[in-house]
Amino acid sequence: MSPNVHYRACNLCEAICGLEIKYLDNEVISIAGDKNDPFSRGHICPKAVALKDIYEDPDRLKFPMKRTADGWQQISWQEAFDEVATRLKAIQQTHGHHAVAMYAGNPSVHNSGTYLTGTGLMRALKTKNIFSATSADQLPHHFAAWAMFGHPFMLPIPDIDRTDYWLIMGANPIASNGSLMTAPDVANRLKAIQERGGKVVVIDPRFTETAAKADAHHFIRPGTDVFLLLAMLQVVFEEKLDKVPAYVTGLEELKSIVSDFKPERVAEKTGIAANTIRQIVHDFTAASAAVAYGRIGLSTQAFGGACQWLVNAFNVITANIDKPGGAMFTQPALDILATAKVPYDKYNRYQSRVRGLPEFMGELPVSALAEEILTDGDDQIKALITSCGNPILSTPNGRQLDAAFEKLDFMVSIDIYLNETTRHAHLILPPATGLEVAHYDLTFNTLAIRNVTRFSEPLFQKAENAKYDWEILQELTARLSQNYDPNSAIVPQDPHQKVAMAVSAGPYKMDWEQLRQQQHGIDLGPLRPCLPQRLLTNNKKICLSPQQLSSDMPRIQNLIKATHADSQFNLLLINRRHLRDNNSWMHNSERLIKGRNRFTLLMHPDDAIARNINIDERVRVRSRVGELNVFVELSEKVMRGVVSLPHGYGHNRAGIKLRIAQAHAGESANDLTDDSVLDELTGNAVFGGVPVTVESV
Repeated sequence: MSPNVHYRACNLCEAICGLEIKYLDNEVISIAGDKNDPFSRGHICPKAVALKDIYEDPDRLKFPMKRTADGWQQISWQEAFDEVATRLKAIQQTHGHHAVAMYAGNPSVHNSGTYLTGTGLMRALKTKNIFSATSADQLPHHFAAWAMFGHPFMLPIPDIDRTDYWLIMGANPIASNGSLMTAPDVANRLKAIQERGGKVVVIDPRFTETAAKADAHHFIRPGTDVFLLLAMLQVVFEEKLDKVPAYVTGLEELKSIVSDFKPERVAEKTGIAANTIRQIVHDFTAASAAVAYGRIGLSTQAFGGACQWLVNAFNVITANIDKPGGAMFTQPALDILATAKVPYDKYNRYQSRVRGLPEFMGELPVSALAEEILTDGDDQIKALITSCGNPILSTPNGRQLDAAFEKLDFMVSIDIYLNETTRHAHLILPPATGLEVAHYDLTFNTLAIRNVTRFSEPLFQKAENAKYDWEILQELTARLSQNYDPNSAIVPQDPHQKVAMAVSAGPYKMDWEQLRQQQHGIDLGPLRPCLPQRLLTNNKKICLSPQQLSSDMPRIQNLIKATHADSQFNLLLINRRHLRDNNSWMHNSERLIKGRNRFTLLMHPDDAIARNINIDERVRVRSRVGELNVFVELSEKVMRGVVSLPHGYGHNRAGIKLRIAQAHAGESANDLTDDSVLDELTGNAVFGGVPVTVESV
């Protein structure tokens, strides 16, 4: 019997590659790239085949589970919903609305059902204690976009298909498949830049997979990118290489801010020679089209917000904003900015209870989650909802978060696995997932290097009595709402009906049924110039020196003047990602995790010699908050003074049910990262440049 064929987009990472899935009955025979997808052009990465593994995983939960004294027990949906609503309402009646918190993990935006209905539950809770993976990742991008362009989702995207010079800072798109830059098949797109005579330059503390394909790579000391960017801007202005659009404000202020940061002043701090800095600027400004791109390595450091501001400013003043080959803005079929409120005001409307950290986009920094649970007092968090997230492994100081979750009166997790976080829950509500759900990429179409659109139909029906994520979230939302009537049946509504209306009313006036029939997706063309009309600032101008960002300059000045070095924690820890990794959520797939041990501490040979450490030796890594024992791997692909651990491991905690992941457990790098250290400007967590010491065990 010949297999059937199904086409859909992969939603495991940001690249949204088109898939051709062959299947018989309820069995996946093969997963390959869809050669007729106009965006991904047949490309897929190894993660795509793991959709089969997730669907077939015997460890995947399919029905509600309750933690009891005798272990986990399956219960009915009715019983689960009743208990969640009863327990949460009781806690809020006793301790107030803010006593219940919610955390949304990274996969929330990879599943349109969760994305479209999760905010409804957050509103029903009426709590200020909303947290997400955003403040452990890309929050500085949103902060800079809001301050400069008028809205957190007014994010400039590198037009790499038409650029002639791509400057990559703190990013490894060949391993990540692009991030805040939806770009399938980055390797071949990078190669195309070189084949048309262009150049790719990488600046990173590690010689990454992307650096290996680039024309040049320069090591930089972790946490000092802000000084490099200030010096690059100083060179542009000093040598009169600027070509600034008419629709800007704050130009003179920016010139003044950067005037003291000559390349010679920052060379020692950054580890990049002054003449190298000038050469980068000269080559960038000489290119017919160029774009600077700074990603998670810039965002997750102490000056993440300032870095993203200065990357944007560098693109603007070199006339590489809103032009083909530069940094451009998308115009997706479903435009989430179409009804944006101007001016955007979701900043610092309230603060966290313990440290007084400001709210942004309706969330508080996730680095504050543990202390808000552990610190007694009014509005202390007593209960927590987690939605498809694993903050124990993905946010700072995971061991402290372990202790905090143990103190909760009640915890419920919407998740398909019994993992490091959900093991603390009293109830786990697992949704249908992956190949069982429909999906429309609201987020990643908005971040794509081309305007594209696609609706993915479910391949398989969900199991009998299983529930979609949006059914679970809508049920909880209704039960926790003030006007809930227990005598009325709750009838969840497929949220993709809203997508259909938005696409039909959007800029392309697309017929929803026709879109659904286009199983390979639709290419809507390259990114198009749209400024200043698309700007969401009051005056329709780019603010080059926004007060929210420039206020961080005294802190930056203090750091560049500092000479003290920590004699105890004298190495700087950074993390790294592998193509077959995706945070912590893909480690229960044998085909993705197999092979040589990826969980090693990369260390430069000279640093090892200085500490009498030998190759493949087991070493102890200590930071202010914790310590790990790991095997060391000596390599000149990491800068001297820098060590690197992969992110997302640590499957060695008791009480989880991830058999394959447990066999490749590794350790959690976030047992070393410090929740007390963050980007003071934005509240984003700091994962890069963590001071550590390494010694032989």
